[in-house]
Amino acid sequence: QVQLVESGGGLVQAGGSLRLSCAASGRAFSTYAMAWFRQAPGKEREFVAAISNLSRRTNYADSMKGRFTISRDNAKNTVYLQMNSLKSEDTAVYTCAAGVYGTSSSDYTYWGQGTQVTVSS
Repeated sequence: QVQLVESGGGLVQAGGSLRLSCAASGRAFSTYAMAWFRQAPGKEREFVAAISNLSRRTNYADSMKGRFTISRDNAKNTVYLQMNSLKSEDTAVYTCAAGVYGTSSSDYTYWGQGTQVTVSS
């Protein structure tokens, strides 16, 4: 069992940056791939980024490449999402997930509650 708690969301102006954190409790964090997904109002949940259990592989949605960076610290049981050059369309609830490396929601078993990111234009 893994419990995930996100933090770091908030209100930021377009062009600004935020770093989201996702702290995991429970054992074996380093055996799970981690990912971030987001869901904007009225839209379906979409994949943002994923990182393999030992950080050897990362993957990003096309619209996030070059702006977002996913990383993890297994010693701290934490995964991060650094978001730069934020746009109004990045406004969403961002949720972290633990599971098998992939880009589909079905690859991930454990989910956090999410943190709101609002980008003002």
